[in-house]
Amino acid sequence: MNYIGSKAKLLPFLDATISDFFGQSLEGKIFCDLFAGSGVVGNYFAQKGARILSNDVEYYSYLLNRAQLQTGFLEDTQSIIASLNALPLCKALMYTHYSYSSGRAYFSDENAQKIDALRQGIEAYKKSEMLYMYLLASLLCSADAVANTASVYSAFLKKLKPQACEPLCLKPLAYTPTSAPHQVFCEDANVLISRLKGDILYLDPPYNRRQYGANYHILNTIAQYDIFIPKGKTGVRKYVSSPYCKAKHAFNALEEIVQKANFPFVVLSYNDEGLLSHEAIEKMMKKYGDFSFVKIPHHRFKAYNNKAHKHHIYEYLYLLKKA
Repeated sequence: MNYIGSKAKLLPFLDATISDFFGQSLEGKIFCDLFAGSGVVGNYFAQKGARILSNDVEYYSYLLNRAQLQTGFLEDTQSIIASLNALPLCKALMYTHYSYSSGRAYFSDENAQKIDALRQGIEAYKKSEMLYMYLLASLLCSADAVANTASVYSAFLKKLKPQACEPLCLKPLAYTPTSAPHQVFCEDANVLISRLKGDILYLDPPYNRRQYGANYHILNTIAQYDIFIPKGKTGVRKYVSSPYCKAKHAFNALEEIVQKANFPFVVLSYNDEGLLSHEAIEKMMKKYGDFSFVKIPHHRFKAYNNKAHKHHIYEYLYLLKKA
């Protein structure tokens, strides 16, 4: 999944920096990924033996993280997925509002009908919560692979790109079976932080005006598959507006979390194109303990139709050992 702010390519940098900062093995330690997004960071440190507290206010993110962190051994998934893929096409929610023929060309007509068929078929497995969550997460990733967008869902492309013309096939989400006591939440980070306690708090909040609820509203619609009235040309649904995407609220929201954090080590990911300045973050974090930072050049997020325009930004890791 091509995800805004994804740290997939920065994992070695994060690992080396956090391990050096923490100064001991992460085995059995509690690592909190408070703005989990696609879940690549939490899942990475889970594989290193950490106990993960994962959170994101977006429901699609909650599903992805549940599937990656709380799926144990599943039996007979291949036959289940094969039976779902064999379901006849269905003209329902996605075809009516988000197909090429509907005027909102997020998906080809065939793929929109395929999503409807798969989404309705997955409901048959709702009694097994772990399997149900896993199948929904697999559908989100499979649908995203054939979406007719410039990587996010704030708009669709006028013509179907080649990738969007490929027939959708439900593919199983890759995961490592686990019995570890990871916890996954779908809450407001600034409210949840008061109830959490652990060893390392990793913060990767939104850093610009792009609201994730708007940019990934289609994934939330597939996940929730509820009744609502799509708004405007893009068919957006109601979404949670993050204070981190607003210049006048982002600083206070971030400081509130740092202040309340019941974690001795706090790590913040941010970059030099963010709403908050390096100087403001440094001054604020120094109030709460021993502070340092490192930075690394990084390719900015590139949409489908903008991949030729390479541009480097700096990714900062702000490191705080709370007093």
